[in-house]
Order: sequence, then structure tokens, then C-alpha cells
Amino acid sequence: MNNSIVSAAASLGALQQKLDVLADNIANVNTKGYKRKSTVFEDILTNLQPHDKTFELPGRRTPLGFTQGWGARVVGQQIDMTQGAMQQTDSDTDLAIAGNALFEVRSGGTLDSPRAFTRQGAFQLSPTGDGDRMLTTAEGYPVVASSGGADTFVRVPGNYELVVGADGSLTARSPDGNESVALGTLRLVQVNKPELLQAVADNLYGVPSDVNVQDVVANVAASPDQPGGVAIRQGFLEESNVSLGDEMADLVNVQRAYQLSARALSSGDQMSQMAANLRA
Repeated sequence: MNNSIVSAAASLGALQQKLDVLADNIANVNTKGYKRKSTVFEDILTNLQPHDKTFELPGRRTPLGFTQGWGARVVGQQIDMTQGAMQQTDSDTDLAIAGNALFEVRSGGTLDSPRAFTRQGAFQLSPTGDGDRMLTTAEGYPVVASSGGADTFVRVPGNYELVVGADGSLTARSPDGNESVALGTLRLVQVNKPELLQAVADNLYGVPSDVNVQDVVANVAASPDQPGGVAIRQGFLEESNVSLGDEMADLVNVQRAYQLSARALSSGDQMSQMAANLRA
């Protein structure tokens, strides 16, 4: 088969995947806590084809040959963990993280269910049936806290308001302000290898089953008093870190590359037909 057809077809598939990622970024430009995704490409079977010895000239320093490739492919996606802008909401259940950290939730609703992580702090207090309210995401995933060194869920007594300190400390305060109940500290994790973090449903991130979670994320304590430390902002939400202008510029470049690959594929097909007609 014509080499141009093979390389063009492979590149078209990779560019389509890139377009899908760009479309996802643009669609989530206004999603709270969303992190921009990018694609990683690599060449397919690039090798050096030799020229005839008659092309060799005295004093030639470059290899006698030409590089032949078979297009490119997408080998993975990376998540850009850059901090997004803060938007003030004044809601007690809206939390934002300043610094490199993620909230931890349980996707199955129990403490022994799979761990998941998010930057979207648009939480809510969901009734539990026993008079308490549990801090959950908008989709109902419970937020994890640490109390006495053990993982727990955040349960706020009825009619009490939730107070979250900059250090992640959780307190339930009575309506008259005379009584407070300590609820533990928000469980935060720091991302050490963002390339191994996978985006899953509902703006959550997870770790592949064949990867050790401890190699990707590590528990971290909020330290608002230290330079560059992690801090919690109650009454704020983090905006998406997607720049619409950058995404649109990238989209135009990818569309042009897609058109060139499609034209190369069409030209290669026409040359194959011409060669077949000559043999006939």
C-alpha cells in the first residue's frame, strides 16, 4: 500500500482524538474546578531509508538516507493542574483550594469504596435520614475528612452551620453561635504524577486499577501560613483553567492539519488508481 495513505490515515485518527479533547475543554470552559486536558503524540515507526551509494559526496556529514515515517498517534492525555481563578459565592458549602491539592470523595458512597478526587468544591449538605446532613458533591458522592487519624464522612447536625477553616478544619456551629462541634479535617491529596491521573465521570479523577494510588497522589495537610502552602477558601469556587482563546487557536491549527492529512490521503488514493490503470 502507498506509504502516504498509511501515514495520512494514521494521522487523521490521531488528529480526530485531539479534536475530541479540544471539544471537551471548550465545552467545560465554565465548569467549576475543571482542569484542561492535552494530548501527547509520538511518531509511528520512524526509520531511516538508505540512498543509493551514488548519492554519497566527499565531506558529507549527514547520514546518507532520508527519514520515513508512518504518521503519528496519541499515546496519552495529560491533565493541566494549573490553578484557576477564584469566584466568591458566599455559600457555606462552596469550597475552593488554593495550591496543589484535590478533595477526596468516595464514588461508591461508603468508606471502603474506590477513592476519587476532584477540584470542584460546589458541595451540598444532603439529609441522611437520622437528622444529620452529609457533605457531598452535587452528584451525591460523600466528601472524605480525617478525624483522629481515620477517614470519615462529614456529618453536620441539623440546624447547625458548617464552618471550614483555611487549614481545612471542619466545625459545626449552632444557630446562636454558643455551641461548636469539631468534625475533623478535610482530607486533601497532592498530585505527584498528574500524567497517571485519569479523568472520570462528573468532573472526578481516579487512578487506573493497575497503578498504585500512593505513587500518584499523597495525603497533604493544608498549611495556609506557609509560603506556597495549600489553603481552603470557604465561600469561593475555583473556575475552569481553560483559556477559550488558546483552545480556539489550537482548534484552528488542528483543523488545518486534519485537512492536509485528508488531502494527502486523497492524493495517495488517486496515485494508486493511476498506477493500477498503467499496469492494466
